[in-house]
Amino acid sequence: MGDPRGFIKISRKESGNRPLHDRLNDYSEVEQTLNEEDRRQQASRCMDCGIPFCQWGCPVMNNMPEWQDAIYRGDWKRAIDLLHVTNNFPEFTGRICPAPCETACVLALHEEPVTIRENEAAASEKGFEKGYIKPDPPKKRSGKKIAVIGSGPAGLACADLLNKAGHLVTVFEKDDAPGGLLRYGIPDFKLAKNIVDRRLNILMEEGLLFRTNTLVGTDISGEELLGSFDAVCITVGAMKPRDINVEGRELKGIHFAMEYLTQQNKAVSGKLSGGKDLINAKNKDVLVIGGGDTGSDCVGTANRQGAKSVTQIEILPRPPLKRSFDNPWPYWANIKKTTSSHEEGCSRLWNISTRKFTGENGNVTKTEIAELEWIRGDDGKMHMNEIPETTKMIDTELVLLSMGFVHPVQEGLLDSLGLEYTVRGNVRVDKNHQTSKEKVFAAGDSISGASLVVTAIMSGRRAAISIMEYLEGK
Repeated sequence: MGDPRGFIKISRKESGNRPLHDRLNDYSEVEQTLNEEDRRQQASRCMDCGIPFCQWGCPVMNNMPEWQDAIYRGDWKRAIDLLHVTNNFPEFTGRICPAPCETACVLALHEEPVTIRENEAAASEKGFEKGYIKPDPPKKRSGKKIAVIGSGPAGLACADLLNKAGHLVTVFEKDDAPGGLLRYGIPDFKLAKNIVDRRLNILMEEGLLFRTNTLVGTDISGEELLGSFDAVCITVGAMKPRDINVEGRELKGIHFAMEYLTQQNKAVSGKLSGGKDLINAKNKDVLVIGGGDTGSDCVGTANRQGAKSVTQIEILPRPPLKRSFDNPWPYWANIKKTTSSHEEGCSRLWNISTRKFTGENGNVTKTEIAELEWIRGDDGKMHMNEIPETTKMIDTELVLLSMGFVHPVQEGLLDSLGLEYTVRGNVRVDKNHQTSKEKVFAAGDSISGASLVVTAIMSGRRAAISIMEYLEGK
């Protein structure tokens, strides 16, 4: 450890965001960067704890103390090399991960954890800037062929490790460009797409093959894949959105969040021009139903489109500002999260149910909502009840449904392969990520339900290791 007293001498310093009046006029990344000296000082705050709880809190088990020390010493090559041992894409997680490592940091006990996520992003950028991150194709090929279905974080992580092991990997993607959620789900103001393309270019130079505009199960059957490849890994995500069954749901102006975000990402990239079918929040009263990160992304996008007002409602209670007694350190902190999108303008309401939509000429104009109370029943579970006389109508010209996802899309490939599902509708796998079908593995949100990008990377890595062992006959 470079400076044993760094955490005492130096306070936590975040890079902060660009000014509101500046960032609302574009889709460039919101977060700023610290200068190199400040970043090294922030890394010096790592205590190198005897038990690295930060590493325990990280799904990919990043070796935080080691690469924090490398940053402090200015050894950026060692920092990025250590990151790549456990994480294929630290430039992604360094930008969009909610940083469970920081809530598990010992300094989080005093609410000043090490800026681990920002340090990770900084190490990645230095790695690219100085040429440390560059193509490194495998020296030898095994002759084994693997198909990876889906090019999101789980699919890319799985394909990357398999390719590095010398196998021939083809990644199938239904959209016009690889990246999955990273490209068309996460707004550019959180993750610029040149960052995604930069990594994809390296993967392609290392020998990864991508087949875009290919919907497996339609354009090519599952049986064809099984006949052409030695193993198949399904990483299609959990893209079946949770819907709402209330009166007026059929009205125009009510859309799923991912439909909205995907359109805007394509528009930013120049692949989609304006038209009457383009979902646009300009001069509209926008209602976002769902209080998670996807809902927050809708808020930020609506603000940039010039919404008249944005309201975000959540059916669950408002989280506390600080940890509750039953949510101790070092577990994930279930506290209120205010994102940069919320700061840009948004009315947030908790304990709210959606009762019905009303409209004129087939278009939604108002939403009826009611306040809720949560009561623990005799069965020990929490039950919600509407509070009498709290019903009211709010002006609504655009509704974005952001209530999460229920499971992967089963129709098509998954059903045609005859895969078994869990009670939640996810692909059932064993401890080795192998499905009920010979040669077929699965990873990421398709087996766990919607989760974090870093969790998907971890799952993809584990699936890759299992596929390697399967190909070796273990």
